Amino acid sequence: MCGIFGIIGHREAANLTYLGLYALQHRGQESAGIVSSDYAALHNARDMGQVADVFPEEVLKRLPGDAAIGHVRYSTAGTSDLANAQPFRISYHSGEIAIAHNGNLTNAGRLRRQLENEGSIFRSSSDTEVFVHLIARSVFTSTEDGLVDALKQVEGAFSIALITRDKLIAARDPRGFRPLSMGRLDGAICFASETCAFDLIGAEFVRDIEPGELLVADRRGMRSYHPFPPAAVNRCIFEFVYFARPDSRLFGQPVSLVRKRMGAELAVEHPAQADIVVPVPDSGVSAAIGYSEKSGIPFEFGLIRNHYVGRTFIEPQQSIRHFGVKVKLNPVRELIKGKRIVLVDDSIVRGTTSRKIVSMLQDAGAAEVHVRISCPPTIGPCYYGVDTPDRNELIAANHSVEQIRRHIQATSLEYLSLGGLRRAVGGGEGFCTACYTNDYPVPVEAEDLSQLNLFDKHRG
Repeated sequence: MCGIFGIIGHREAANLTYLGLYALQHRGQESAGIVSSDYAALHNARDMGQVADVFPEEVLKRLPGDAAIGHVRYSTAGTSDLANAQPFRISYHSGEIAIAHNGNLTNAGRLRRQLENEGSIFRSSSDTEVFVHLIARSVFTSTEDGLVDALKQVEGAFSIALITRDKLIAARDPRGFRPLSMGRLDGAICFASETCAFDLIGAEFVRDIEPGELLVADRRGMRSYHPFPPAAVNRCIFEFVYFARPDSRLFGQPVSLVRKRMGAELAVEHPAQADIVVPVPDSGVSAAIGYSEKSGIPFEFGLIRNHYVGRTFIEPQQSIRHFGVKVKLNPVRELIKGKRIVLVDDSIVRGTTSRKIVSMLQDAGAAEVHVRISCPPTIGPCYYGVDTPDRNELIAANHSVEQIRRHIQATSLEYLSLGGLRRAVGGGEGFCTACYTNDYPVPVEAEDLSQLNLFDKHRG
């Protein structure tokens, strides 16, 4: 998962893009980049690390102009490489462009091999670079037509922002897998992966960019096109479960309220005899509130999260039990001791962390720990832009609920049903649920699946 932001028509474009990326930092912590335009040239800065580290004041001063796009990239299990940091910037026969991408192209492997056979030289292992080569090789001379030509050749998920010297273009794939919204600020037009970015800079949320829509903004105003054949909409339901910030509006709904409804549905489907409801912070908080309100069981912050933990830390030579989790979470023993607890979390992936948290609560004196998960069991990897483990690493793909309960050593374990999740998101029509059903709306061919592994999960 990644985050993108763009703005045109504001003299502080780079500074506002910096703030927009700051709000989207949860969508990517591995690298950050900004490309600005002063109508004479494109100016770029990108590096490994988080937004505040990549863009000190002296760097932002080197990004002039009243238009800019930015990107934050998701931290992955694979190796980090500056070559994969976005936006990607190139010069070609029609001028300079830079592109930022959130999503994943399921036919990137086939396209990459085809382009390499025809002489293209790739500088990164990211599927996003496929866009750049397709645009550069297009027979169309205008940027808009070249981009449309490229987008018609790719399959899978994309929400993109593209900047030239005089315009900003935003587009969303016809199935609408990944979110992208439009806002306005003092006459400027801006785009963002989530609306929380608009809140930070004081922009007004206007609307979501529609699936299959392409928007062009320049000095003449804004133009909207729908150049792609219509397709069934498959918005990512996991955005609601985990990834989006709770203060964002996503696919037309407030994320926090959807998550509270997940918790309420969970309480109806899987009640528990308990004394308190405890969330796994931060992603489990809204669902836990919903569970508490529906069940009448008091809500307590029985686990406290350390918000100042970096990506890595040094473990002492003398091993400490559950050290990795203890760095991030600590139980409030006075609330936990002797209590029957409903522990609410958004998902279980491998089961390792859940087991450590349950054990931590038991060590703090919990009498019972009833684990409740606000989504169905995750049984399939995502091929549309969320970095998930392979199928053989997903505990629910290979074990029953009872086996998982024994593994994490919980008193009981229950998941929200797919029907309950659909009800929570407002009926569930037009959502991709492949990670819970293995029903993939855009098939991934074997050769492209192998290429995804070659990319080392360096996705847009």
